[in-house]
Amino acid sequence: MTKTSEQQLREELAAAYRLAAMLGWEDTIYTHFSARLPGTGEPRFLINPFGLMFDEISASDLIVVDMHGNVLEGKAGYNQAGFTIHSAVHMAREDAHCVMHTHTIAGMAVAACRSGLLNLNQISAEFHERVGYHDYEGVAFNLEERSRIQASLGDNIALILRQHGLLSVGATVPDAFQVMYYLNKACEIQLAAAQMSALAPVETIPDALAQHVSEQFKSVEHERHDVWQAWLRKLERLAPDYRD
Repeated sequence: MTKTSEQQLREELAAAYRLAAMLGWEDTIYTHFSARLPGTGEPRFLINPFGLMFDEISASDLIVVDMHGNVLEGKAGYNQAGFTIHSAVHMAREDAHCVMHTHTIAGMAVAACRSGLLNLNQISAEFHERVGYHDYEGVAFNLEERSRIQASLGDNIALILRQHGLLSVGATVPDAFQVMYYLNKACEIQLAAAQMSALAPVETIPDALAQHVSEQFKSVEHERHDVWQAWLRKLERLAPDYRD
């Protein structure tokens, strides 16, 4: 991998952290975004060093970790639970170059519901039959949980970690960010609908129609690059030091 391409990946991942902070997705120094470095041999990935808030992270802060938990580049350590979750996905999914995990209020609220994500809206219908569920096992310190996380995710674009939070995957940082943005939005809609349900019945989209909508969204996923460029323009206006 050339220095130029690694730097670009670092900048994209740092941009995702900064944008997540602007959107209120951060949980102080917890939760993580990671990006796998291309190359032959055992996978290696970029992840945030433990101790930094999302709005502090710049491209040069990101550390390189291997699948055994060794820090190959960077002087900081990492959160063990974050390593367990992210390494699990990078080990199993060659197409999941970027993995994002959040603890937002809306995401954790839906993760606490046995029914999971409901087809309440056009946005939530995008995820019909494209979200896996992983039962809570406690804080993810046990590396043996990785195989179960992999099985729960399957070939889906997202995973709801029950009693925990949300996870998205993508072939690129923009892909994973877009999935997380709308998955979290779907959870916000569900939380709002639940608050209104005492006043008015909540109606779900039938499965057949939700499947149709999901296929419609798949047909326009090539537009994610354009959306990402719009996000970057916003970030350049507000916090251009993410590239440092």
